[in-house]
Amino acid sequence: MESTIGCAKTELIKPQRPWKTLAHVELGTAERVDWYNRRRIHGELGHVPPVEYEANHYMESTKPQVTTTI
Repeated sequence: MESTIGCAKTELIKPQRPWKTLAHVELGTAERVDWYNRRRIHGELGHVPPVEYEANHYMESTKPQVTTTI
C-alpha cells in the first residue's frame, strides 16, 4: 500500500500542484485509480489493460464447448 501511495504522490499529486480545492484532488485521485485498475498496460497480463484481459477471459470461458460423437 505504501508503494501505491508513494507512486500516486510522485506521479499525480506533486506534479500537478498547486491543487485548487479538495474536490480537484479527489477527482484526480479517482481518475488515477480508474487508469491504474482498468486502462494501464500490464506486463503480467500479456501487455493488455486489465479490463481487456478480463473481457477476453469471460469471452473464452463462456464459449460453448463443441463436442463430436462418432
